[in-house]
Amino acid sequence: MKRTSLVNKKIIITGASSGIGEKVAWYVAKERGIPIILARSRDKLEHLKADILYSFHIDSPIYIVDLLNKQETKKVINEIIENHDPVHGLINNAGIGMFAELSAMNDGDIESMIQLNVTSLIGITKQLLPYFQKQSLAHIVNIASQAGKIATPKACVYAATKHAVLGFTNGLRLELTASSNIYVTAVNLGPVKTNFLHTADPTGRYEKNVARYMLDPDDVAKKIVQQLFIPKREINLPFWMEIGSRIYQLFPAICEKLFKSQFMKK
Repeated sequence: MKRTSLVNKKIIITGASSGIGEKVAWYVAKERGIPIILARSRDKLEHLKADILYSFHIDSPIYIVDLLNKQETKKVINEIIENHDPVHGLINNAGIGMFAELSAMNDGDIESMIQLNVTSLIGITKQLLPYFQKQSLAHIVNIASQAGKIATPKACVYAATKHAVLGFTNGLRLELTASSNIYVTAVNLGPVKTNFLHTADPTGRYEKNVARYMLDPDDVAKKIVQQLFIPKREINLPFWMEIGSRIYQLFPAICEKLFKSQFMKK
C-alpha cells in the first residue's frame, strides 16, 4: 500500500529527548513532517529542535512535561491540540525499564514503570482519541517490546508493562476496526543500543551479554517512520526474535528448558 505523505503531518512523540524518540523525530522532519516533541529535559529538546531546524528548516514544537504527572500531562496535550490543530499522529515512545528480581525491587520503581509505560500511555491515547476520530486520517503507534511476548527473569515487572501495552494496542485496534481513519500499530523491539539500558541495568552486564544482538536506534526509527500512515498491525524487530516468540507461544515449556541460558542474560 502506498503511504500517505508525511509533508506537514504533525506527530506527537513522547520521550523524544534521546534514543528511539529522538531518532523518530529526526526522520519525521526529514520527510517534511512536523514532530511535536515531549520530554522532561528542556536542554535536550531544545538541542534537538535546533538540529531539526538547521537540517530541514522544520520548526518542531517542544513541550516539557513529566508524564508521571497526570494533570500536567493532560494540560500539555490540551495545549498541543489548541495550538497545533490539526494533529495527525501519536507515537507513545516514553518508557522506562529496571532489570532486577522482584524481591529486590522497591515499590517506587515498580510504580514508576507501570505509571509511565502503561497508565500514561493509555491516558494520552484516550485523551486524543475523540480528537483523532474527527480527523480524515490519524495514526497511533505504541512502542511495546518483544518482552511483551516473552517474559524473562529480572524483567517480570517490565515484561508485565509491555504485555499490557501490547494487549491495549491490539484491543484498541479492534475497537477501531469500523473507523478506517485511525491506524493503530504496536512496535515490538528486542534490545536497542540506547541509554534505556543504562537505567535498566546500571551494571552493564545485560548490554555486554547481548551486544551482538542489539538494534541500531537509527534503523529502528527509519522502520517506524516508513510505516506511518499505513495500516500496519505490528512492527517486529529483529525478525528472528519475532520468529522465536511465535515458537515460544506454541511450545513454551520446551523453549524455557532449551533456551534457559538465553533467558538468563540479565
